This record gives sequence, C-alpha cells and structure tokens, in this order.
Amino acid sequence: MNKALLALEDGKVFEGRSFTGDCETVGEVVFNTSMAGYQEILTDPSYCGQMVTMTYPLIGNYGINPDDVESEKIQVKALLIREYHEIPSNWRADCSLASYLRAAGIPGIEGLDTRALTRHIRLKGAMKAALSTMDLCPDSLIEKAKSAPDMQGLDLVKEVSCKEPRVWEADRLVPINCSLSDFRWPENRGCFKVAAFDFGIKYNILRSLERRGCDVLVIPGATGQEEILKLEPDGIFLSNGPGDPSAVTYAVDNIKRLLGKKPIFGICLGHQLIGLALGGRTFKLKFGHRGGNQPVKNLITGRIEITAQNHGFCVEMSSLNNPGIELTHINLNDGTVEGLVHKEIPLFSVQYHPEASPGPHDSAYLFDRFIEMMELQRGRKNN
Repeated sequence: MNKALLALEDGKVFEGRSFTGDCETVGEVVFNTSMAGYQEILTDPSYCGQMVTMTYPLIGNYGINPDDVESEKIQVKALLIREYHEIPSNWRADCSLASYLRAAGIPGIEGLDTRALTRHIRLKGAMKAALSTMDLCPDSLIEKAKSAPDMQGLDLVKEVSCKEPRVWEADRLVPINCSLSDFRWPENRGCFKVAAFDFGIKYNILRSLERRGCDVLVIPGATGQEEILKLEPDGIFLSNGPGDPSAVTYAVDNIKRLLGKKPIFGICLGHQLIGLALGGRTFKLKFGHRGGNQPVKNLITGRIEITAQNHGFCVEMSSLNNPGIELTHINLNDGTVEGLVHKEIPLFSVQYHPEASPGPHDSAYLFDRFIEMMELQRGRKNN
C-alpha cells in the first residue's frame, strides 16, 4: 500500500494508505455516519465533487454487487476510511470494494484517523482538501486544497444530469431515441405519468415511483417548462443533486413557471430549488447532514422519523414570507427546515431521502402522498 496524505485548506494534515494505487485529487471533505450502504453512497450523484469519510470504522466487508448502485458510476472524488476489509463475505458480492474503486479510478484511502477528521470537520466545518500519494509535501498539498473550487456558488448539476431524456424501464434508464416533442407515453402500463427532473437522481427514487404504478420519464435538469407541459404529465418530480442550489438559476426559473400547473414533489436539492422558486433563500450548513440516522419531526402528525440525508445546503425558513407556505418537518438535531407544503397549490418537498436504500424506511409514505396528490388533481380535471 502507498502512503497518502490528506491536507485540508486550514492546514490540518492526515496520513493514511491507499488501497487502490497511486492517486491525487481535490474536493470538499465531508463525513457520513451510516453504518452500512457504502456502495449506495459511492454512487449517489449528490456526492459529486466531494471526498467522503465514513465514520463507521470497518468498510468493504460485504463487497460490491450490481444491484445496489444509485447511478451509472461512482460519483465521489475519494473514499476515506479507517480500516479496509479486503475479503468480502456476502453471497451477493461479485467483486471487492478495492477492485470496484480501482476500475473507476477513484482513490480509496485507509488508515486515516477518521474520528479525528470527523471531529475536526464538526468543529471547523466541511472544507476543501487535497489528497495524494505522489505529492507528499504538506505545504504543497495545502496550497492545492486552497486552490480547489469552492462548493458555494458551484453548479454541479451540469456534471451529473442526463444529456438526453430517458425512461425508467426494467430497473434501468433507457434512451427514448426521439426528441422530447415526439415522445409518447407507454399505453396501458402505468397509472400515472411522471416527468422527473434529473439534477442527480438516484435509482431508488425511480424504483419507488415505479412500484407505485408510475411511468417515469427522466429529463435533463435544464429542460424548459414549455417542453414539460407539452408532455402532459400527471406530476413533476424534482430530484436530489450536488452543489449550491442558488447556482442552478435555470432550474429555479423553470420551477417558478411550473408552480400550480402540475402536482410537484421535490427531494433534497429539489426541495431547496422549490424554496428558491418560492422567493426564499438557501445557506450552507457548517458540516451538513449525511447519514442514515437523522431524526426528523413531522409537525403535522407529531411523529418522529429516522431519515437518511445527504445535503450541505438548507432552506432559510424566515426568508419564505408567502402565507401559503407551511413548514411540515424539522431536523431535531439543529432545528433546520426538513419539509414544506403549499396550502393553495399541489406542491410539497422534503430535505431528506424517503427512498433511502438500504434504509431507514420511515418516510416512504411520502411517495404515496405524491400519488394521492396526482389522483386528486386528476379527479378535479375530470370533473
């Protein structure tokens, strides 16, 4: 194994070992508190531009399988862990974590003091870093970290969004092989037609919609509202994604024009974009919410839900002055906004991930709520 250095922009340096070969990269360092699901984390497009530190110490023990991916490729800049388990023990695994990372050219670093790194981020905030096995000069790496792109003001949707429309079919995305204006929905298949904006959409969102009888057309994040309305979908879904929501101005402009036209459900970045479209503001959290154990209170029912989350930005509730907007969910760790609903138009959103894979599944009911919203809207249209 090759010696590796991780240098943060504030001058803090951590030493580890690469279990994937020589490497050098820069990105924002964040941590995830999930005890399982590293394959889903690696392939979550919301992590584009970030190096992920796993707080759970033993990673790699159940290997990699072809079924648990959340996108077409690994999205993280690097995986930072305490101890790598080389030999997977899982009947579903078809390769090791190291070989999976190596094939994609993504660094895997073990031997890091991940507790110290996580504590440093909690105290100082998520920050830019440089990782290398080739440049082992701390001062040089610190300068590279400082020169890396800042997450604030960065539009990463353009990096992860699909270039052409695709349909979700047989557990994969299939090109439509025609222009959007020529697209026709499948006949006699799904109960509802959903146009899903791809800002970095996760596969399990598509699976969750499909299981509830939806035909899903995944469209590029910059698709115009006129093109979408011509498709006559029953509902519009706004996906998760990476980067600063305030930089995705084209999406905000489109959402503004879609408000009230069709039922809309937004998750994570989609939720933040809705907040901006409603006239609000977003801000960057100190170290973000990332993990499968975030407690959220549903203010409508009073129930507490354990949720999976992955976001570094948040909607500022005080900036939403529209009396038609209601706060529906809050994070119990820091009181930040976790969900919104509009009282006058068919629109709701949450900051967390109800499609969470491998879990928890406390919030899966939100997809049923979207179905109910489309049913109600269809009933009004028919009457």
